[in-house]
Amino acid sequence: MLDTDTLSLTSTLLIFSACALVIAVVGTGMAGFADRLADVTGLGEAVFGAALLGASTSLPGSIASITAAWDGYAELAVGNAVGGIAAQTTFLVVADLALRRANLEHAAASVPNMINGALLCGLLALAILAATGPEVAVLGVHPASMLMLGFYAFGLHLASATQREPAWRPVRTSDTVVDTPDAAQGLIPAGRIWLAFAASVVVVGVAGWLLGLSGIALVRHTGLSETLVGSLFTAVATSLPELVTALAAVRHGALTLAVGGIIGGNTFDVLFLAFADVAYRDGSIYHAIGPQPLFIISLTILLTAILLLGLIRRERRGVANIGFESMAVLVCYVAGLLTLVAWPAAD
Repeated sequence: MLDTDTLSLTSTLLIFSACALVIAVVGTGMAGFADRLADVTGLGEAVFGAALLGASTSLPGSIASITAAWDGYAELAVGNAVGGIAAQTTFLVVADLALRRANLEHAAASVPNMINGALLCGLLALAILAATGPEVAVLGVHPASMLMLGFYAFGLHLASATQREPAWRPVRTSDTVVDTPDAAQGLIPAGRIWLAFAASVVVVGVAGWLLGLSGIALVRHTGLSETLVGSLFTAVATSLPELVTALAAVRHGALTLAVGGIIGGNTFDVLFLAFADVAYRDGSIYHAIGPQPLFIISLTILLTAILLLGLIRRERRGVANIGFESMAVLVCYVAGLLTLVAWPAAD
């Protein structure tokens, strides 16, 4: 086991950088595998992006949060989990810029993506309720953590059912890209695609564990707050697969997968809190955090709400072909990070 107390700052930065690079490189191929598997399984890009691609690309962050919680760093674990959601939502702005002809939220209109966005807001609200409500825990785990798992499963079922039998559909325009299976995908054996996808998941999972340990060492070396290190450093590094896969999906024309992978990954990331709650053995993790993690959770709800407004409004073309939601998300995210940087660390 790697001992974070003996790591020098140089070793910490080397491990952190190497793991971030591995996550970015390996994550590049995951969008292509996911697009093929979405066609092979018949689930569609939005549902597959949320259920499997989102969960898989979120694995490094999940392991990093569990590692931090196990070592008693509650705010680092929560900051990494929720800060990753905020970062990944902002990554959609980058993906939007990569799509030249129209606003991404317009072209990738999808009811399941909107359901997953609403589900994300609900899960984050549960975390705030747990942190600000009475201190209740069963075997050190807050009941809200169990409720999150059930709520998440229900949301995925609802999104899948809506994919099969939608009650309404977004208006089709010349810029709308419909999720249709690629007939050429059937030429590649499904087993080989699954194997490549699983191998990628294992590699980014190990990198996520090492990133979590290096994040703990960064807190010790820099004196920065756990929430800032988690929200800015480990969260962005462990979220690189989402950025890479979103850009790759846009390049491949799988626009619904790009948005679904981000929103689905964000929704799965809230479950980091439930996993970290179990790993944190000094009681419920929600009762061990201060105002900074609650601030980043609230910021993330705001960013998700703005994204949902964009998905519903479907502005066709804005400034540089990005809609109002991309500009608003970017401004709010940067303002939130600057607030955390200026926020004095607790003694």
